[in-house]
Amino acid sequence: MGDILVGTASWTDKTLLATDWYPSDVKTAEQRLNYYASRFPLVEVDSTYYAPPAERTVGYWRDRTPEGFTFNVKAFSLLTQHPTRPGALYKDLREKVPDKKNLYPRDLPDEVTDEVWQRFLDALWPLHEAGKLTALLFQFPQWFVIGKRNKEYILEARRRCDPMRICVEFRNRTWMSEENRGETLDFLTRYAVPYVSVDMPQGHTSSIPPVFAATSDLAVVRLHGHSDKWTSKNIYDRFGYLYSEKELKELAPKIRDLAGNAETTHVLLNNCYQDYAQRNATDLMSLLTGDGGP
Repeated sequence: MGDILVGTASWTDKTLLATDWYPSDVKTAEQRLNYYASRFPLVEVDSTYYAPPAERTVGYWRDRTPEGFTFNVKAFSLLTQHPTRPGALYKDLREKVPDKKNLYPRDLPDEVTDEVWQRFLDALWPLHEAGKLTALLFQFPQWFVIGKRNKEYILEARRRCDPMRICVEFRNRTWMSEENRGETLDFLTRYAVPYVSVDMPQGHTSSIPPVFAATSDLAVVRLHGHSDKWTSKNIYDRFGYLYSEKELKELAPKIRDLAGNAETTHVLLNNCYQDYAQRNATDLMSLLTGDGGP
């Protein structure tokens, strides 16, 4: 069985900071990341989906974490074909795009799209160079259906990001329907693109079944919870779910089996409301290492 690293999809969420998970003397951004990294070996950066990071900020992530700590970074919304506010673009590029509430890649001149890609990746280079960036998470939207064009886009993203690696998470059920599941996993395996296995609410267009599969030497699992308000526009309604002891004990052997097919497995708790993710991640780590659990 390969290494299993467990972490959360946030360390600065405002509802987390309102709890007592951080000790009272841990107050600054540097202290919080230091403290988080003393508890977990892995974190996912979610803020990069909403706006590209500054290289200086990425340098802080690199310098404020110990050797062996690693990041997964969520790709900027424009690069995953989600609607993107013009204000989220680099300031000097805004005058080159249409005056619209939301932008999609099709709205931008090719040279602007290329520039966004390059600047986004350049900003992350210090983290990659330090060996602390494992993967860029490409979480695709509900309308990103299985098909030749979208498979080609995944390969384009892989090519653009090289030598950084990508992993992909789908939110359209066509990719993992019973009739297409084999095709999807074969495609990702052929190009060694890690598939992001998910645990999430079922019964929605965006629902992906809990198939835990390794398509490269890196396996990634994201646990979103089972909120009955999954369609809410309020993220805390969607992700405000605390896994029970029973649920974690059911997940642990599935993760161990997955890790038997990969060199490294990343498990990210994305139920980011208050300290739910941190509590569940701590308990899941104990279960996976045989130290007991909740």
